[in-house]
Order: sequence, then C-alpha cells, then structure tokens
Amino acid sequence: MTNPILIMGATGRHGNTGGYLVRRLRDQGRAVRVLARTRSERTEELAELGAEIVLGDLTDRRSLLPALADVDLAYFTYPIAAGVVPAAANYTAAVRKVGRSPRTVVMSMGPAHPNHPSDLGRAQWLAEEMMQWAGLDVLILRVTAVFHENLRVLHAPTVRDRGILRSSFGDNPVPWISGRDAAELGLVALLHPERFADTVCYPSGNEMFSYADIADLMTETLQTPVRYEPVDAAQWRADLIDLAADGADPVVNVEMAQHISSVGGMVAARGAVASAEQADDLRRLIGRDPLTLREFLADNLAAFAS
Repeated sequence: MTNPILIMGATGRHGNTGGYLVRRLRDQGRAVRVLARTRSERTEELAELGAEIVLGDLTDRRSLLPALADVDLAYFTYPIAAGVVPAAANYTAAVRKVGRSPRTVVMSMGPAHPNHPSDLGRAQWLAEEMMQWAGLDVLILRVTAVFHENLRVLHAPTVRDRGILRSSFGDNPVPWISGRDAAELGLVALLHPERFADTVCYPSGNEMFSYADIADLMTETLQTPVRYEPVDAAQWRADLIDLAADGADPVVNVEMAQHISSVGGMVAARGAVASAEQADDLRRLIGRDPLTLREFLADNLAAFAS
C-alpha cells in the first residue's frame, strides 16, 4: 500500500501516542501524512522522519479535504479536552465529501459511555456513535487503563514539592498502560485489524496498581518518602483546576480536571473492571512485553525528584 496513512494528534503532548505511531509506521516504510494546525518543532521532527505535513484543523471541515486525498487508512485521536464532538463531525463530513472510505482507527477511552459521570467520556461516546451512524469504517479502541504519563502530568508537582500523591481513585487497584504501548495498539489496529474481534474493542493495561501501591513504588524508586493521600472527586477536581490555572503544564485543563476526577470517583465507588488475563491480551496484541510502571518511573526520575 503506497497511499499515505493520515495521522491526527501526532503533535499531542499527553501520552504522545500519535508521534510515536508516526515513528513506528515510518520504521516499517509506510507513507505517513500528519495533520497539524501549525508548523512547530514537533512537526519538523516528524518531517525529518519522512512524514508529509499537511496544515489543517479538526474545527474546520474545509481544511481536512486536502489531508484526506488518496487516504485509505487514518488514525483519529483527540486531546483530553472539550471539542471532540464537532471534531468528529467535521472529520466525518470531510470523509463523505471526498467520496472515499478510509478505514479509521479511533483512539478512544474506557469512559466513553452515554451515562458516564465524565463529561468528556459522554462526549467521546457521542462522537463515536456519530461516526458509526454516518457509515464510516471504524475500529474503536476504548483503552480501559490509566496512562503512565498521567503520573508525570498530574502528580509530579506534589510528589516533587511535598512527597504527596493525591487522587480520588481511593484504594482500589486500576490497570495501567504506557502511552507507547497504547500507540502500539493503534499500529496493530491500522496494519493488522484481524487481531481485533469487534468494531468497538476494550484493550486494557498490563499491570494493576492502586495509588497506594504507586506511592510505595515511587518511594523505592526515588529513594525518598512518597505518601498517598486519598481525596474525594470534588477535592481532586479543585486541585487539578488549580494546576491548570498555574499553567506549568499546558496539557492540564479544566475539562481534564472534571474528567479524571470523575473517573477516579467511579473507581473508588465501584472498583475497576480488569483481570489478570488482560496483561496477556496486551502482550498478544502488540507482539512484545509491554512497558512496566517501574520502567516508566526509572525513565522519568527527574520529573519527580525534589
């Protein structure tokens, strides 16, 4: 297949799944087209890998038409922020306008559900429903695990400054996955869709940890005490809104604060849905051993060290 694979979200800064996916596709000799709103240092790095950069915006249907020219495969993802429904609508309308039927892999989230307390979870579900109603050929990956990168983005300041890890997840263990392994799921979904049994799939992480477990692991890795402090969803939401207002990490926003605190509150109340077999499922899907949380912490010591 010589037609370019269209990658959206390649310049994202949270799990950076799109950027890693571009690298993996280029390693395999695939033609890649990156949709980006502006030229930046990130787009230049991707261009150096051989990716074609096309300027466009998911808020503007017209700008998506050139990006979809000659495209048979696409990867759709959206930041943990407001706007996924109009973004999906613009993408869907652009696909129908160009008259092609690219198979689209959607990097979704486990909370994508019509009745989830997360505003973003409900919006993600609606966006995906709309794509399917319109007849798009989609494979939806609702990853039911927390990204390792959440620890760096949401918790590094309090761990670094006060030795405290706070969240609304309570004492229940949850599945964890690295952004890189989530990108590997996207790669497999693009190139080997036969490994997925359904249109909507629920891949999980490879390890189960409570936040108290993670505090202990941080204490061991950083060689300095880290204490877990459970709080309710309202308090953690307020903490994260303060973090967003601080502006130290532009990834954090008010919508993310409502989303992740709501997810944590639900897990605290009901527990997480996962099983030991899901680690084997992830290993089977991506064809290698997934990255561990211990490895992530070792690679990101500087972010957490006081």
